[in-house]
Amino acid sequence: MERPPLILVDPLPRTLDLICDQETRRDLEQAGRLVVSEDRQMPDEIVERFLPEIEILIGQTAMPRERLDRATHLKAIFNVETNFLPNIDYRACQERGIWVLAPTAAFAPSVAEAALAMAIDLCRGITAADRAFRKGREAYGLEGNEGCFLFTGAPVGLIGLGDLGRALRPMLAPFRNPVSVYDPWLPDELVRSHDCRPAPLDEVLSTSRVLFVLASPTSENVGFVGRREFELMRPGTVLLLMSRAAVIDFPELLRQVRSGHIRAATDVFPDEPVPSSDPVREIDGLLLSAHRTGGTPEAFHQIGRMMLADLKLVLRGLPPQLCRRADPSVASRLRSKPVAIS
Repeated sequence: MERPPLILVDPLPRTLDLICDQETRRDLEQAGRLVVSEDRQMPDEIVERFLPEIEILIGQTAMPRERLDRATHLKAIFNVETNFLPNIDYRACQERGIWVLAPTAAFAPSVAEAALAMAIDLCRGITAADRAFRKGREAYGLEGNEGCFLFTGAPVGLIGLGDLGRALRPMLAPFRNPVSVYDPWLPDELVRSHDCRPAPLDEVLSTSRVLFVLASPTSENVGFVGRREFELMRPGTVLLLMSRAAVIDFPELLRQVRSGHIRAATDVFPDEPVPSSDPVREIDGLLLSAHRTGGTPEAFHQIGRMMLADLKLVLRGLPPQLCRRADPSVASRLRSKPVAIS
């Protein structure tokens, strides 16, 4: 009788309880023989012992070429942290037909929904009005809407049209926003297929009343939205920083909000957790979120469902369909880092 496939599970900082609902956990346990380490990173001696038998690896285990040389039955690596880290020899995996996969789209609907909510909040001054009311400084009627504008119909710019941008775009449809996109990694035809207008960065910055910064950090775009780019924005522009703080000149973002040139919301910060004394907490016109927009139970369970669906396909000798595949040329340019907070 053929032995079930060996599945090595080394998911920290995730756990199986975090990413799997009961049905997914049961199906995973039926998919093969599981060797699991969740209370600590899997010790090297255990990884080395099972390398010749592993067919599926779930987690962020280091897999340099010398380990891949011994893992002769390995079919796929699932990074359930959803970042492509520099601890895998992606080129060697490609040469050997080993899929390196991450369910990166799992968080996109949750983050997109929160981004839309924060954009409407800033356009209409909802949180600002609440804070003023609690301090006894409320204003009524037209006076209470100074600097506000309708989100409906406002020109929207997306900087980045990856998983997050593609999740956000259909959520904008009821608001009838004209949407322009800057994404140098995508052909114009693909941008148009999502009912968006491709445009140069400067045009997106200068014509949008609401800007969503959704780009992933790479070796080429660190801090690429800086003083020059902020000064191209219209006075009163609403900016949402939802991907990673590294893509923006963060101190300049804070300066621009302090000056009143723009209003902004951010779910990400250069250093997390943010120190309690950080002056970012005191800036008017800045809506703060503690890197929490993606971390819903539904999103974490979607990681498990996407992983399991593709795992079953790979074990049948079929290509994965739901998870993002690591391309060596792309992975080498991404600036992913391990997640510190689940």
